[in-house]
Amino acid sequence: MPILELRHFAAALEPGKRLMGLDIGSKTIGLALSDVNRVIASPLETLWREKFSKDAEKLEHLIDEHDIGGLVLGLPLNMDGSEGPRCQSSRQFAVNLLDRRDIAIAFQDERLSTVAVERILIGEADLTRKRRAQVVDRAAAAYILQSALDALAMRT
Repeated sequence: MPILELRHFAAALEPGKRLMGLDIGSKTIGLALSDVNRVIASPLETLWREKFSKDAEKLEHLIDEHDIGGLVLGLPLNMDGSEGPRCQSSRQFAVNLLDRRDIAIAFQDERLSTVAVERILIGEADLTRKRRAQVVDRAAAAYILQSALDALAMRT
């Protein structure tokens, strides 16, 4: 299956299957899940990066365990909307994953997602720096996935 634009993503999904959001960093991958109705995104966990094959094995296990029908990967665009090396890395991650498993994948602009999550965790949740570091990646994945879910809902 090719990587899809978000506007074509919903048509490729099986009804009743969850979506998984990924915030792919150089050291970690934040993960989030949607509900089966694809309305609400919730943080799941943070994976520490290893070699791609190990990362993919962990993801495939979680995809099967949670009955995932599609993946939404954060695309770290520059503030001017251009793509830099981090975008290339995210796109290559998606291509490599598709070489292993046929699953619908779409990208969602993740500009400022980590900043927004950090503000929430500092201001409203009043978490310590250590605790924020433990949850920020999966919270950012939920933020990315929720923005995609909201965009998909507006299209229907």
